Amino acid sequence: MIQLIVFLPLLAAIVAGLGNRMIGNFPAKLITTGALFISCALSWPIFIGFLTGAQHSELHPVLDWIHSGDLQVDWALRVDALTAVMLVVVTTVSSLVHLYSWGYMAEDDSQPRFFAYLSLFTFAMLMLVTADNLVQMFFGWEGVGLASYLLIGFWYHKPSANAAALKAFVVNRVGDFGFSLGIFATFVVFNTVSIPAILEAAPGMAGATFGFLGMRLDVMTTLCILLFIGAMGKSAQLGLHTWLPDAMEGPTPVSALIHAATMVTAGVFMVCRLSPMFETSQTALDVVTFVGAATAIFAATVGTVQNDIKRVIAYSTCSQLGYMFFAAGVGAYGAAMFHLFTHAFFKALLFLGAGSVIHAMHHEQDMRYYGALRKEIPLTFWAMLAGTLAITGVGIIQIGGFAGFGFAGFYSKDAIIESAFASGSAVGGFAFAIGILAALLTSFYSWRLLFLTFWGKPRWAASEHIQHAVHGDHHEHPADEDAGHDTRPHEAGAHDVPTGTGGYHPHESPWTMLVPLGVLSLGAIFAGILFHGPFIEAEEGLHFWAGSIAFDTHLAHAIHEVPLWVKLAPGAVMLIGFLIALQAYIRNTTIPERFVTQWGLLYRFLLNKWYFDELYDVLFVRPSMALGRFFWKKGDEGTIDRFGPDGAAALIVGGNRLTSRLQSGYLYTYALVMLLGLAAAVTWAMAR
Repeated sequence: MIQLIVFLPLLAAIVAGLGNRMIGNFPAKLITTGALFISCALSWPIFIGFLTGAQHSELHPVLDWIHSGDLQVDWALRVDALTAVMLVVVTTVSSLVHLYSWGYMAEDDSQPRFFAYLSLFTFAMLMLVTADNLVQMFFGWEGVGLASYLLIGFWYHKPSANAAALKAFVVNRVGDFGFSLGIFATFVVFNTVSIPAILEAAPGMAGATFGFLGMRLDVMTTLCILLFIGAMGKSAQLGLHTWLPDAMEGPTPVSALIHAATMVTAGVFMVCRLSPMFETSQTALDVVTFVGAATAIFAATVGTVQNDIKRVIAYSTCSQLGYMFFAAGVGAYGAAMFHLFTHAFFKALLFLGAGSVIHAMHHEQDMRYYGALRKEIPLTFWAMLAGTLAITGVGIIQIGGFAGFGFAGFYSKDAIIESAFASGSAVGGFAFAIGILAALLTSFYSWRLLFLTFWGKPRWAASEHIQHAVHGDHHEHPADEDAGHDTRPHEAGAHDVPTGTGGYHPHESPWTMLVPLGVLSLGAIFAGILFHGPFIEAEEGLHFWAGSIAFDTHLAHAIHEVPLWVKLAPGAVMLIGFLIALQAYIRNTTIPERFVTQWGLLYRFLLNKWYFDELYDVLFVRPSMALGRFFWKKGDEGTIDRFGPDGAAALIVGGNRLTSRLQSGYLYTYALVMLLGLAAAVTWAMAR
């Protein structure tokens, strides 16, 4: 069963990719989507088996791979509770994204290639989560990097898409370099790359040190931080996050797959998989906590001022990943994986819902040109409302005999915040405060998105994309997303945009796009209440995880004993964020403009994403370009070419010009040369 789950997407990718237009659009879509639905159908029984206790950890050998001295690497698929969670997340979201793409990519000319890339992406992620050793994990790790490059740059005729794909690839190489160093160092320390063997031996290395440049460094701290650098790149943590917003250049289904189930979740999975290693170094855990908390607040602040609907959700992903990492940093690995699990449903729902809005608005992505869409596309509205209620954590806490009820994020995000407080550490207290503030901002930008999109007056007349549709220009293509439509100056509000429909009538998406929205809505509503017990409760969690992660039962008990105000705080700030957005974008729409006028410096700082791109351009891009230009002009052309091939060619040309003068064409010249040669030969012979 596990072999089918993993390799069916690969087989489908090969058939669709190599067959391409020869087999046609429909067979390619049918093969790839069918393979993913089969994988999904086989994954859920495994997950349910672990929930009920009927399934136990297993190892399925595939083939011998590398045998070189002490390095023994065999290809094998490990199935435990952690793998089961990821199998469900990856195959469920990927299968729904495949189905959704039937409608969204219906007009694209390269559908077989697109669906082949999607299936290849899914296979790489499945290889990563089933890895039994670090080398096999690295194979899947690089596979998702390759597939993301192909999908982000799918519309390769767009320069912006090519630039975004290269940016994602290069930034991830930085993180992957740290990850590879961590793997090398782990092999040096433990003499194996087998994950179970490493985790078993890790506690024995606690406190061990090694010498480096005259210093004594902690072995496990060094290993964990190197491995975490890899997680920072894949999961877009602060410093290596710059590729994630630009990944919006790919088609919307790609954004949903990257942000909800595959690439960005790889880092969180890896830290949880290696949690017994991280537990041996408090310093490494503090680094993870601090970076996660910093990422959560950074991305949340930037998301509050974005106008592109997909970019708002992209920064939301970055922020939510920060929550997952600081949960792992305080030792709440179960809560981190629970939030990864629930986040997959509501984030995929929000991205695919945004794609449905973009589809209805003729590929317009700027929320300032939306408004009053809830009656035009009601099914999309209700789906995105469910996703918004889930991400903002709407719910009622348990009081007395009332068990409480909430949407998915209410259970998972609140568990993370309470775990940070219950940890009792200074860095945990910092993460708790940041988590509360980020929750307020999350509520604000999520409701801002909903209000700008579905409430207010229609502002469709001001959109160039809409005007193309109204005037009969039907040659627009999904590849035109993000391309050149933001001609007005950036503003926080949309009240000054000319109102009116411009004669355009938005249309609801086809059933292939609406069915995934419906299924994901169920996940956003019920995933929290159904599964919070096995993921985060002390007794159930200890039984469910069964050693696949480092599950702290004391911390699981402690979150139930935090003060009442700690439990109420996330709901209170969620309500505050909602009320601020309601006041600014529904009741008094002049507030955003007045805010920009009064706090223009802060607004520009946030709008320009804390100037990380500009800073990196000055520190890394320009010096690298200058260094490359120097080696190109002075090294390659000025030295190697000058004295190498170009110099040799010039020498030969000069020699040919000189010798050509001897070829006069006169018979007496040749006779004289022959006579001189004969005389020289006779002289040489007589001298001997």
